[in-house]
Amino acid sequence: MDEQAKWYVVHTFSGYENKVATDLAKIVENRNLQDQICEVSVPTETVVEIKDNQRKEVERKLFPGYVLVKMIMSDENWFVVRNVRGCTGFVGPNGKPVPLTEKEIASLGVEKKEIVVNYAVGDTVSIIDGPLENFSGTVDEIDQEKNMVRVTISMFGRETSVELELDQVEPMD
Repeated sequence: MDEQAKWYVVHTFSGYENKVATDLAKIVENRNLQDQICEVSVPTETVVEIKDNQRKEVERKLFPGYVLVKMIMSDENWFVVRNVRGCTGFVGPNGKPVPLTEKEIASLGVEKKEIVVNYAVGDTVSIIDGPLENFSGTVDEIDQEKNMVRVTISMFGRETSVELELDQVEPMD
């Protein structure tokens, strides 16, 4: 069933994003619709704010007034989501739901795709994408959660450490 499910954007009253997400999750659980409405997400980012010379990490919504829902679109599911208190409707022409494209999903970072890394710290790798394409270097650090690898390359006779995405490098033969 999960292959048929697509991501949709739901418009909410400002400040009601978390309330809509939790209410929808409760309704899905109570009505046993987990196979129809798979996931509800309120994308956030952690930002450092400096106020009165105090550093403070704050969780901020990426899209205020919107909630992302992965679901199989049907009249019943549309009705369930649409009638959650605080929800004003789906994003799309004339309120008709339009699923997000694969490119939009990737750019939003909603779904984490597991990247299999076939290199380790200390290995020599080749950069295959980005402005440093065709450079080679040594892997210093791998962070699977952040989708990041730190590689030391030799540029203009100097050792330079660069951060790249995991799929931007591959092991050298």
